[in-house]
Amino acid sequence: MKEIIISNLKEVQDRIKNACELSGRNASEVQLLLATKTVPFEKIKMAIDAGATLIGENKMQELRDKDPGLKKVNIERHFIGHLQTNKIKDVLKYVSCIQSLDRLHLAQELDRQLQKENRNLDVFIQVNTSFEESKFGLRPDEAVSFIREIKKYDTLNIKGLMTIGLLDVEKEKMQPSLRLLRLIRDEIYAAGIDNVKELKLSMGMSQDLELAIAEGSNMVRIGTSVFGNRFLGKEIWNENIAE
Repeated sequence: MKEIIISNLKEVQDRIKNACELSGRNASEVQLLLATKTVPFEKIKMAIDAGATLIGENKMQELRDKDPGLKKVNIERHFIGHLQTNKIKDVLKYVSCIQSLDRLHLAQELDRQLQKENRNLDVFIQVNTSFEESKFGLRPDEAVSFIREIKKYDTLNIKGLMTIGLLDVEKEKMQPSLRLLRLIRDEIYAAGIDNVKELKLSMGMSQDLELAIAEGSNMVRIGTSVFGNRFLGKEIWNENIAE
């Protein structure tokens, strides 16, 4: 299994490098986040030993269950799933960034807890650029006004935008939802919101990482291409599916 994960990880890194070359970009501009939903610690450790430095979890329970092993290794953890306000205190124990901020009430509760802990937190704003009911996130036309509101909370460091593109269809249908996130970023820049600059784009998964990189992604979230298909008969990207 270790050899398979090492080989898969190298293949993904090569895909990122090749996609960057085709897009005239430097591969250093694109960070690899390993999506570890349902992946046991033992497999994650194999990827870490092979050079992985960043992972993302979708569920609070998995953050907690894997923590005894992960806190002993050099790895950065992000939360990339839908976050319920009653899980904030627990999630903050384990992560340096939340990539799924999409509600003002969530921002308010995060700020309240972070003030108690006297700390700041990196956040990405999640936008539903595919307009699918199966996915969370702001409507694209809400992004600028939402960021204006979030800027009121000094504990939240806005680092970028996140989306889950339209998947399982032809390239011509997949690309617009990825391009839209880049256009939203440009719109945010044009709005001239104080100190909101150099926003990263977190988009691209196993199926569409090349398209995402072509559209400006700075972080691809890869699970299946490294760890194999853990969701036979399920849609991993359908955030309304309970595990």
